[in-house]
Amino acid sequence: MTISVGEKLPDVTLVKATENGPEQVSSAEYFKGKKVALFSVPGAFTPTCSARHLPGYVEKADELKSKGVDEIVATAVNDAFVMDAWKNAAGSDDITMLADGNADFAEAVGLTMDGSGFGMGKRGQRYSMVVEDGVVTQLNVEAPGDFSVSSAEHMLGQM
Repeated sequence: MTISVGEKLPDVTLVKATENGPEQVSSAEYFKGKKVALFSVPGAFTPTCSARHLPGYVEKADELKSKGVDEIVATAVNDAFVMDAWKNAAGSDDITMLADGNADFAEAVGLTMDGSGFGMGKRGQRYSMVVEDGVVTQLNVEAPGDFSVSSAEHMLGQM
């Protein structure tokens, strides 16, 4: 079942690239006590994700933070090394990359998709959410193949 507005994020392990290598983080602890703009993409370095989704959040980072967002987080079913390379290639230090390599987070929030037709296997859907102290306060899930409601621009319009 898909997570809903008003529900607490499930506690699963995500991985963040650090100077000392991959670091496991608990989603319950990571999202505790702050307001986070979270967006999910089917895959780092994929066309829409790299050309529009990530760049929109990079461009709008200051505006999101001016609306009270403490942190902007991107997640995808990729490993921490790929997510870090994507950040270095197209992102900024304003975006925290949390790898969901086994799709545990995507499954726990009920937002997986089957990318087998493209050789990608199980992936997270394209969506965005605002999480305040671990609770979802906004949720925007894209229809398959679409990119509009999960954009930084759409999120800003909701704030």
